[in-house]
Amino acid sequence: MSADLRARRAVEAAWRIEWPRLVAGLTRVVGDISTAEELAQDALVAALEQWPREGVPPNPGGWLMLTAKHRAVDRIRRDATFARKLELLGREALLDEQSPPGPQPGDESPAIADDLLRMIFTACHPVLSAPARTALTLRMVGGLTTTEIARAYLVPESTVAQRIVRAKKTIADKRIPYEVPEGAELAARLDSVLEVVYLIFNEGYTATSGESWVRAELCDDALRLARILAGLLPDEPEAHGLAALIELQASRTHARSAPDGELVLLPDQDRSRWNRLYIRRGFAALAQAHTRNRTLGRQPGRYALQAAIAAVHALAATAGDTDWRRIAGLYAQLAQRFPSPVVELNRAVAVTMVHGPAAGLELVDAVAGTLDDYHLLHAVRGDLLSRLGRGAQARIAFERAAELTANETERKLLRGRAEHADGI
Repeated sequence: MSADLRARRAVEAAWRIEWPRLVAGLTRVVGDISTAEELAQDALVAALEQWPREGVPPNPGGWLMLTAKHRAVDRIRRDATFARKLELLGREALLDEQSPPGPQPGDESPAIADDLLRMIFTACHPVLSAPARTALTLRMVGGLTTTEIARAYLVPESTVAQRIVRAKKTIADKRIPYEVPEGAELAARLDSVLEVVYLIFNEGYTATSGESWVRAELCDDALRLARILAGLLPDEPEAHGLAALIELQASRTHARSAPDGELVLLPDQDRSRWNRLYIRRGFAALAQAHTRNRTLGRQPGRYALQAAIAAVHALAATAGDTDWRRIAGLYAQLAQRFPSPVVELNRAVAVTMVHGPAAGLELVDAVAGTLDDYHLLHAVRGDLLSRLGRGAQARIAFERAAELTANETERKLLRGRAEHADGI
């Protein structure tokens, strides 16, 4: 391999790894996300020019940050509107020149950790729409390109680009501070942050539309973000709860699809394909959530409770070994503390496994009016009607579920169940 090619690959690797930290750190310095991105791009161009000639530096991330800060000083000297920041940036650049570059890639120093945390809370600000928060988080914290985000969500690249641009403009226009909130505001904003990461995971775990049932790349991105949050917020129980939930659910990802792409439901999954490392990490994160909740005198949050349910599944060697009474009890707690029609639908499945399909159907019918456009309600209802021997009604329910889903793999399964419902 030539020196030029080695240098180029080193630049590409450093760029992918260091992008979130680089832009987060520069945003703190210049106070604007778009300007920080431009400075980071300038540093990338400089690396492409210099590394093949001078060699790859021992600390690529520190080199990129130092170069970007120098570019910031140069820009300020040319642009009078940034003159008020010259003294601060000049002092930081001078200190950088007199000391070794920053920490090695992967070393979360307090400064880097603070910058990443600020970026996460900024990108997930509730003033932004959910799609905008998701796109901006994947771009600024996950380091994905607009092309990758568009591919993951099966939307045009221009749509993703517009969402990101508008989100940055909203942040600038509303003068949203680049900071981690405190006290009650932190608790309120943390919900938004956790929600965005879980929405990303859910889209990967069960794709809303398209040919694929699972999008493993999005699951991996959400898992990485959840781990970052748990590391940056060690005293927040729900950060650990979310990490535990995603670790445990992600452990099943590769077992949820057959080699031909067909959907494999939980009872039929080959549990030897579940990722045991993820399961161990999930249990460890769940233990951290419980410990922090006890220390703070809190009850388990929504993510910790859902993680506890996932943990019961992970403990069962086979589907038949599942402790459904425990799961039904956890869903009852979840429904009491965080009531929602979707929680009730999931509780109905657990109740069915304990008390039979008639008891489950009663719970499903109680929320049918509020979830009539939700395909999983009709899928669950069809399954329960099948178990009760009411084939004609089951067929109608499965057909309705197939009409409502935009995922081709799921639609194929539901149509197949509708075709065979009358023969039960």
